[in-house]
Amino acid sequence: MVYDIDLIEYIYQHYPQKIDIIRQKLGKPLTLTEKILYAHLAQGENLKAYKRGEDYVNFSPDRVAMQDATAQMALLQLMNSGRKRVAVPSTVHCDHLIQAYKNAHDDLIIAESNNQEVYQFLRDVSNKYGIGFWKPNAGIIHQVVLENYAFPGGMMIGTDSHTPNAGGLSMIAIGVGGADAVDVMAGMPWELKMPKIIGVKLTGKLSGWTSPKDVILKLAGILTVKGATNSIIEYFGEGAQSLSATGKATICNMGAEVGATTSIFPYSQKSADYLIMTGRQEVVDLANTLIDCFNPDPQVLVQPTEYYDQFIEINLSELEPYVNGPFTPDLAYPISQLAKAVNEHHYPDNMEVGLIGSCTNSSYEDMMRAASVIDAANQLGLTINAKLIVNPGSEQVKYTSKRDGILTHFEQAGAAIMANACGPCIGQWRRDEVVDEHKNSIVTSFNRNFAKRNDGSPNTYAFVCSPEIVVALSIAGKLSFNPLTDTLVNNKGQQVKLPEPTGDELPKYGFAVDDAGYVEPIADGSQVEVRIAPNSQRLQQLLPFSPWDGKDIIAQPLLIKATGKCTTDHISMAGKWLKFRGHLDNISNNMLIGAVNAFNQQTNSVLDAQTRNYTEVPALARKFKAEGLGSIVIAEENYGEGSSREHAAMEPRFLNVKAIVVKSFARIHETNLKKQGMLALTFIDKSDYDKVREDDKISITGLTDFIPGKNLTLTLHHSDGSLDSFAVAHTYNQAQIDWFKAGSALNKLKQEVN
Repeated sequence: MVYDIDLIEYIYQHYPQKIDIIRQKLGKPLTLTEKILYAHLAQGENLKAYKRGEDYVNFSPDRVAMQDATAQMALLQLMNSGRKRVAVPSTVHCDHLIQAYKNAHDDLIIAESNNQEVYQFLRDVSNKYGIGFWKPNAGIIHQVVLENYAFPGGMMIGTDSHTPNAGGLSMIAIGVGGADAVDVMAGMPWELKMPKIIGVKLTGKLSGWTSPKDVILKLAGILTVKGATNSIIEYFGEGAQSLSATGKATICNMGAEVGATTSIFPYSQKSADYLIMTGRQEVVDLANTLIDCFNPDPQVLVQPTEYYDQFIEINLSELEPYVNGPFTPDLAYPISQLAKAVNEHHYPDNMEVGLIGSCTNSSYEDMMRAASVIDAANQLGLTINAKLIVNPGSEQVKYTSKRDGILTHFEQAGAAIMANACGPCIGQWRRDEVVDEHKNSIVTSFNRNFAKRNDGSPNTYAFVCSPEIVVALSIAGKLSFNPLTDTLVNNKGQQVKLPEPTGDELPKYGFAVDDAGYVEPIADGSQVEVRIAPNSQRLQQLLPFSPWDGKDIIAQPLLIKATGKCTTDHISMAGKWLKFRGHLDNISNNMLIGAVNAFNQQTNSVLDAQTRNYTEVPALARKFKAEGLGSIVIAEENYGEGSSREHAAMEPRFLNVKAIVVKSFARIHETNLKKQGMLALTFIDKSDYDKVREDDKISITGLTDFIPGKNLTLTLHHSDGSLDSFAVAHTYNQAQIDWFKAGSALNKLKQEVN
């Protein structure tokens, strides 16, 4: 079945003419990124050379994808939009709420029981508004999108930061907050700052233990977690042509870890092979007539430094396997240097768990290459010395892998086969072994490894690598093991060396599946009633946020001055809190509980200046709110890095936080704050952060003359009567200022609809 073939035909019909007009108007050869972005300018948007990294531009994406954790809040907002049916094809994927514990069968029964209320809500809203629904265990959103919806030259937004996975099939796919998704589902233009473009030329060819994952792991070490903020990474070169479609998707997926808006590869024969194998010959027949549209112009390839804002070259033939971590995905170690790092930094060498899966590495190719290492180890008389957990990417991947005997290798090695869901990657992992919080190492094929993300323990050192390296290290049971050079002792006392992994990019006998897990929405959902129980602890009707009162912010207390990394995991934890994603009041009890207080270096412990006692962050915010006060949050670099969860913006808004003032923001989170009517400000002089004292009252003035490009003024009222006053910057354009004044983007949308 080819989903949305009529839409794809319509989009492709005028693509060549559009590209010709864009090239003429811009007066230069085009990158692939430019072709797709400019081809998706919103109706009425002026076709001109927008300034990269500066100009805000309105686009019209072709579709929307949502996972079940973020879909709850997105759909609650959609219900308040006044819309009767979604304006573009949209889907919901139930992949986040299944906790990994025993095995797929048992865990799924528990998940369907515990989350029945939420699943029914998502299904009802999907039926009412014409949204495709993918049942629990159907698969991880990005793998399912790649298998069914991604198409060359398309543009998609998704309420998950790893939406760029679809870039492996030459689609501009961008992670957003739920309010952005509502705009597009409601037929409104979607706004984005025109990204810069980073060109990455891949030469040579992968071999041996090296995999596509190692490309992005190396790049993460080069760019760091914020090096690609407000940029799209565009890959090209003969090395790019040699990678499988799922391998390219892996690279695009993890581009989120360097802050990239998205990543993309040109359309190639590998793209066509994957589309055909997943039943989309019709898309290939159309795309093959538009190959020039889905590749950069030849002049760009000849002189890449002339057309990209930054240029990087990676030789795949010289690339080593990488292992990145712990606690940040950009701490990159070539495998040859990992043992030295383990020794120097005293990382726990004893590896306790190896985890394979996640939206980043759960394709058929990933499963087969990892299984080949297990099979080889078995034949050599080796056993696995770490617990092994596998989360297949989709029911189609799992069914085909089982048919082809791949899962048998894992099962015979004692691996636990979990549901086709995110599981441990997002903290949905019940890991009893770390109750005592002993220091331990785990190695995953995931994308993120922030402290406490996977199992809730601050003493779990998580490292990220390819599935085949996960297996190799699990067999050794040692983080310091290098399968390229080291040997192991088998059951006969012999020194043996693991052979290089092998595997097919695509199944020789095609993909197969009994029930993919898709539920098509009914034709007319106008009579569907969406019920939310008044006493529900999982779901809560959304009330509109109040509009701006027309006044400056005067002498509001500091809530927390956070130090160090403050990701969306720190601001709004996942794990056990996922169950409250549809209940804003309840989930607000996790607001900033993971942020480290700069004054006492503790989490969830902030000073109540009135009582002089330390209390929990949400409790203090609620106290201020009950007293009619707001509060201010201060933080450091790349605030809001990580998952796209808009709860990290909605919770402060709900608890009456007036402004977030930081050294710098991660892209998605800054947008999420703006969408919820929050003030997102940055220190012009980053040393001003140091002036903030624990019991300060804070004023922000200039709001009565709030216009684009004009700084506001922040004044610190210290308890000794002294003042510090300085300018703070913002990136609000006029539309975003209108959101602030209306109380939220959704409030503004309702005004326009009505």
